Order: sequence, then structure tokens, then C-alpha cells
Amino acid sequence: GRALLVLLLSATVSLLGGLIFGYELGIISGALLQLQTDFHLSCFKQEVLVSAVLIGALLASLAGGILIDHHGRRRAILVSNVLLFVGSLILTLARSFIVLVIGRMTVGFAISVSSMACCIYVSEMVAAHRRGLLVSLYEVGITIGILLSYALNYVFADVDEGWRYMFGLAIAPTVMQFLSILFLPVNPVRLSSWDSDCQKGLIPLQDTEDRVAAKREPCQEKHYSFLDLFRTRDNMRRRTLVGLGLVLFQQFTGQPNVLGYASKIFHSVGFQSNSSAILASVGLGAIKVVATLVAMALADKAGRRVLLMAGCVVMAISVTTIGLTSRMAPLAMARDCKAPIDPNASLSLTQHSLTPVFPQSAVSPIPPASGAVKSQAALGFAATRSLTKVFASTQSKEVVSSSSLMQKRDLVGQSEKGTVESTGPPLAGAPWAEHTVLNWITLLSMMAFVSAFSIGFGPMTWLVLSEIYPAGIRGRAFAFCNSFNWAANLLISLSFLDLIDAIGFSWMFLLYGLVGVVAVTFIYLFVPETKGQSLEEIDQHFSRKR
Repeated sequence: GRALLVLLLSATVSLLGGLIFGYELGIISGALLQLQTDFHLSCFKQEVLVSAVLIGALLASLAGGILIDHHGRRRAILVSNVLLFVGSLILTLARSFIVLVIGRMTVGFAISVSSMACCIYVSEMVAAHRRGLLVSLYEVGITIGILLSYALNYVFADVDEGWRYMFGLAIAPTVMQFLSILFLPVNPVRLSSWDSDCQKGLIPLQDTEDRVAAKREPCQEKHYSFLDLFRTRDNMRRRTLVGLGLVLFQQFTGQPNVLGYASKIFHSVGFQSNSSAILASVGLGAIKVVATLVAMALADKAGRRVLLMAGCVVMAISVTTIGLTSRMAPLAMARDCKAPIDPNASLSLTQHSLTPVFPQSAVSPIPPASGAVKSQAALGFAATRSLTKVFASTQSKEVVSSSSLMQKRDLVGQSEKGTVESTGPPLAGAPWAEHTVLNWITLLSMMAFVSAFSIGFGPMTWLVLSEIYPAGIRGRAFAFCNSFNWAANLLISLSFLDLIDAIGFSWMFLLYGLVGVVAVTFIYLFVPETKGQSLEEIDQHFSRKR
């Protein structure tokens, strides 16, 4: 009975942690529509407000590992809950732009610490044959949190100062996670003991050599410094190579940018403006939830390595297909963020994370027509995917950059009327109107890409990272790799449009396909299979093998 309780509470902590992560990253899209009118935000201020979460998360990646290793995973999660509560309270009561930025930075710091600590804590808490399922549950939580944030964006779109409710509702799951973890053990793994699975005999060591080693090496406490990550001791350098390779390939295979074109692709196959953005956000969000549930079910059966390779192959084929079809049926794109306060604001994170699925009016601080706010909230739902699966990921930790305006300026009038159009034919005279078959191929390729990421790189990267490092340095190692993930997200988001200008849209996606092939080779050569093995057994395999 106690084992079942621990299992259920671990699942609750993992799911709620992911839900909070996804919710906080998704909610800004709808909140910003109201904030830009209430606070008269220029493009630059929108950029600062959106990037505040990234800055907080990067700081957490640098400092969070020390907190997790030296003060424990459970305490780190509790601290993140307190910070999240404080940050949400600051945002709910904010009366100035500076207070909003401080609140978002606090929230960014909290969700980054929580994402790392939750994955590590749950991986150490449960038996090896359930570890993949429960750690992947974090990724499911993220996708559900994003969808929930889109729904609440729509609900509060017509409410006066509805953004206060949007930010404040994050307090509820935070309190639930805080209470859940109070009933879980303090130290699932002590540095001076064997992994709990081995210790309790739940998972037998797989071969005679391991059993002999286990008897020959009684519980030895191992201490590691941060620099050990780059040394040959216990083969730590190879573990660091595996961890960094996974988080970097996760980003450089195109995830941050493919969804940036979601709305335009939906529109090109015949969906009018409002329907386009709603389908792009909610439809693809639903696909991500289903695909992540599939990954959760298969993680402990098919294995991490198989899912990573299969997902990567499908992703490479999908982006290559998008690249080829876009050469024959080009997608129109524009880089734009107009604001009366600062019309010459330089292109930066705001344009990347806020424009792709917004109509022009939704990006501009100009007050919208009275009936337009709700439809604009629906249109903006997918906008902050650029901050989202960074783990989305996990944690998804995938960050989707918003690279271009997904609707042309002549569609803005439709959104201003506040009407949600039904599906209809593409606009006459559009450059892609005559390529219906190719456009549907592009759409299906994008859906395949989203599914493949959610089965492979999305959840499996963070599952493998929570397994391959020794307990004594697991927190710092995870945080080190996580910092590269956030940095890569930011780099790709900021450089995407410049690269498009330099080499063209289709060549950019063909390049992603090539990176995908390299990623498959990397996984085949360097990433071991860890399913069904205890954490201590994985550590032993890494320590022995060059």
C-alpha cells in the first residue's frame, strides 16, 4: 500500500510540475494582448517581458544544479514552489512594467529549477521498470499545461484585467504540488548507498560481472566536482558528450522553428485566418499530447534509444519534405513588428516569439476594436511556443521560435471583426493557392514532425539525462546541459530570420534534415540503452566502458 501511495504521489508531482511549466510558458500569449494595451507596451517592452522568463531560466540552469545536489531534490522542488507562488503573486498584483518583468523572471527561475529537480527526483524514486513512464509524464504535463493556458487565454480575453486571473491561476497547481511532495521521502537516493532498486532487490543486476562488482564494491560514497564532468574519471567526459549532444541536436533539428510556420501552412491548405491560428495551436497541441502519451507508454518497452532514433529519422524526413515542397510552392513570409511608440524597434525575441500566429493587430499595442479581443486571443494562442518545450519538454524543452507573421496584412481586417471563419478555400491570387496537393503534403509533414519530436527528442532527452550521471553530480550535470538547451533555443530563435534571408526558407529546412541524419548517427554511436536498468547499474556500465 505504501509503495502504491509513493507511486501515485510521484506521478502527481511529475504531472503537476510539467503542467505548471507548460502553463507559465503558454499563458503569456493571451496575457500580452491585454498587457500591451494596459501598459502601452512597445515592441521592445514586449521583447523584454517575453525574454524575462528565458533570463530567469538561464540563471536557474547555472545555479539550480548546486541547489539540487547540495540541498536535495525534494527541497529544490519545494523552493521552486515557493518562488513560483511569489512570482505568480507579484504578477497578479503588478501595477508597473518593471514589476511584471521581475515577476516573470522569478517564474522563469522557478520553473527551470522545478523541471530539473522533478525529473531527477522521480527517476530516483521509482523502480527501473516504471522510470520511463513516470519521467515522461512530466512531458505530458507540459503539453496539457500549454493547452490549458490557451483555453484560459480565451476564457479571460473579454474580462477586464483578465491577465491578472491568467497569472494568478498558476498558484493552484503550485500549492497542489507543494502538498503532494510533503508526503514523499526526503532522500530517495543517498550518496552512501546503492540505488534503491538494487538495494531492495527490485531489479536484479543483469549479468554475473555486475553482481561480482556489486559485492566487491560495498556502498562507497563518491564526491564529484563540477570539473569532473570534463575528465576521464568514471568516463564522465563521455557522459557529458551524450548529454550535450542530445540537448543540442534536440534544438538544431529544427524544432524551435517548424511550428513557427504552423499557421501559414494551415492557411495554405484552405483554412481562413482565425480558424488557422486556432487549429495551429489547439490542433497541434492535441497531437503533441497524444504523441507524448504514446512515448510514455513505450519508454519502458521499446526503450529510449529506439524511440530517439525512430523519432529522429521521421523528423529528418519531415523537414526535408517541407524543404522540397516549399521550393515548388513557396510560403509567403514577412518579418514585422509595428508599434507607434517605437516604430524602428530592432528585430529580436519579440518578433520571434510573438509574431508567427498573431495577426498584425495582435502584435501591435494599438487598442483593438471592441469585439476583436477574444478572437485575437484565439489567434495568439500558439505564439509563445517559442518558450515552450524547452524541456518542452520535457520537458519539452523545445522552444518554438516565431519567425514570421503567419497572416498577411490583408487578413487583419478579418480578425478585427472578431469573427471565427469556417474552413474555406485559400485566398484567390495567393502564390500558393495553386499547389493544393503540395500544401497538404507540407501540412502532413509538419504533423509528422510534431509527433516524432514528442515521441523521441521531447521526453527521451530528459529521461536519459536523469539516468546517465552518478547521484553525486546528477543535479549539476543536468543543469549544465539544461543551460545549453536554453542558450541554443535563444540562439536559434534570434538567428532564424537572418539565416532565412541568407540561404532561403527551403534550404534552411533541408539543412535541418541533414542535421537530423547526423543526429541519428550520433545516437547510434554514443547513446546507450538504459531501459530496465537501475541507476547504479547504468553508472557501472558507463564507468567501465570507454
